[in-house]
Amino acid sequence: MGSFGGIEWLVIIMVVLLLFGAKKIPELARGLGQGITEFRKASTDIRKEIEKGSQEPTQSERKEQPPDKQPREKEKQKVEKEEDAD
Repeated sequence: MGSFGGIEWLVIIMVVLLLFGAKKIPELARGLGQGITEFRKASTDIRKEIEKGSQEPTQSERKEQPPDKQPREKEKQKVEKEEDAD
């Protein structure tokens, strides 16, 4: 089963035109374009988050770094100590 030929596309366009009318088709196309744009933005954001997460050092790698390179770890330990004191 191959791709659509010229006659098949013409029939599909005619059916769409009959079903939705000439006024609705631009609105549908605009909505479809906005949906595709939003989908691409979301997929790009997800891809960036995954790449960002894979670039962050793991817990064992953070322990190997000098103490001045571990500000987040120190903050976490402070918060945990404060919570334990409560």
